[in-house]
Amino acid sequence: MSRVGKKPVTVPSGVTATVDGQMVKVKGSKGELSFLVPEEVSVALENGAVSVNPRDESKTARAKWGMSRAQVANLVEGVSKGFEKRLEINGVGYKAAVAGKVLKLSLGYSHDIDYAIPAGVTITTPKPTEVVVAGIDKQVVGQTAAEIREYRGPEPYKGKGVKYSDEFIFRKEGKKK
Repeated sequence: MSRVGKKPVTVPSGVTATVDGQMVKVKGSKGELSFLVPEEVSVALENGAVSVNPRDESKTARAKWGMSRAQVANLVEGVSKGFEKRLEINGVGYKAAVAGKVLKLSLGYSHDIDYAIPAGVTITTPKPTEVVVAGIDKQVVGQTAAEIREYRGPEPYKGKGVKYSDEFIFRKEGKKK
């Protein structure tokens, strides 16, 4: 039994949700998103809330029940508030800057890395050592932040590299004489 799937997704004021068969479309102040709900799950709009229920008690239906409800909740939150991931850059000479539709990263390699900013995502650099990835689609924002982090992940000895702002890097002690 899904604990997440049982709760209906409330649609706040200023956001309109429509259910057309298995397609859920949500429109808000920040934009419009849609999600195709799997066939094992039924979705309905009632009393200003989107409710998701499994069609039967099979294992796949129950597995997709909570996931579908979470996806719909992310659509509603995305078009009303949006999503944001913050990255920190640690290391001497490591920095980032936005130039047009390209994020320029200096991460200690012999060359700078030019990361093309995908559509639907805005990247800002309040400080040269801080990158803010924002957008309305949670999956695209998370994927973009993960791709940027992947260029130079944090290392465990000095903590140099790109890390999420809320990430804890477990430090190792290093060599002993």
